[in-house]
Amino acid sequence: MARQLRIEYEGATYHVLSRGNDQQAIFLSDNDRNTFLSTLGRMSERFEVDIIAFVLMDNHYHLLLRTNRSNLSKSMQWLGTTYTTIFNLRHLKKGHLFQGRFKSILVENEPYLVQLSCYIHRNPLRAGMVQRLIDYPWSSYPAYAYNRRCPHWLKTDLILSQIGTENTRSKAYRGKVQRYADEKKSIWEEVKHGIIFGSQAFVDRIKKDYLSREPQADIPVQKKIADDRELGEIINNASAVLKIDIQKWKRFRRISKSDMISRDMLVYHLWQIGRFNN
Repeated sequence: MARQLRIEYEGATYHVLSRGNDQQAIFLSDNDRNTFLSTLGRMSERFEVDIIAFVLMDNHYHLLLRTNRSNLSKSMQWLGTTYTTIFNLRHLKKGHLFQGRFKSILVENEPYLVQLSCYIHRNPLRAGMVQRLIDYPWSSYPAYAYNRRCPHWLKTDLILSQIGTENTRSKAYRGKVQRYADEKKSIWEEVKHGIIFGSQAFVDRIKKDYLSREPQADIPVQKKIADDRELGEIINNASAVLKIDIQKWKRFRRISKSDMISRDMLVYHLWQIGRFNN
C-alpha cells in the first residue's frame, strides 16, 4: 500500500480522517464513543496536541487539531492503537479496527479552519442522522454554536475568536454553519494535491520548506508535487524567454494574436519535453 505523505512541524494544523476497516462501525455504543473521547483527551495531553473540533460518525471520525510538537504520526498511531485495544477487548474482537493509515490534510490558518469546522460539524446532517445539528451530541458543534459544556481539552477559541464579538460568537458561528450549506463549491476542490488546504503562497512555502527534491517511490503524491514544482519552474523560465505575462492571461478570457503565438510556442515547448500530452 502506498504511504501518505506526512508533513510535520511544530504548530502545524491538520484535518484528520480515519475510517473503519471495510467500512465497519468503529463505535457500537455510546460507551465506545465516550471511550474514544476520553482516549482523545489523553492523547491531547500526552503529545501536546490541541483538539480544535471533532465529530464521531458510526464508521469514521473527523478531527481538526494542531500539533505543538512535530508528532502527528506518533500521536495518531497512539490514539488508534489504544482505542482499538480497548474496543477489541470490550467486544471480544481481534485484528484491525481502522482502514489502513489515517488521512491528514495540512491546513493553513484560521479562515481555512473555520471552513473546515463547518464541514466537519455538518457531517451528521449530511448523513441524515439528525434534522438539527444541536440534536447530535457526538461532535464539538454544541460547544461552538450554543456554548454548551465541553471537554477541557477542546480548544474553541482559535476559531471563535475570528467570529463576531465575545457576546455574539455562538450565534455568529451558527449562522456560518447554516450558510455553509449553500456554498456551491466543494471544500475538497480547494485542497491542493490532496494534502494541503490553503492559499497558493502557503502551498509554495510548504513545497519549498518541507518537500524533498528526491521523492520516495512508495509515496506517489510526493513525486507528483515535485513534478508540479518542476513544471512551474519550466513554465516560468520559458515565459521569461518568450516575454510572456502568464498572470495577464489568467485575468482575461481573451488574449491578443501576438500572445496566441507566444502561447502556442510555450505549449509546443512543453510538448517537446514531454510535459504536455493533450
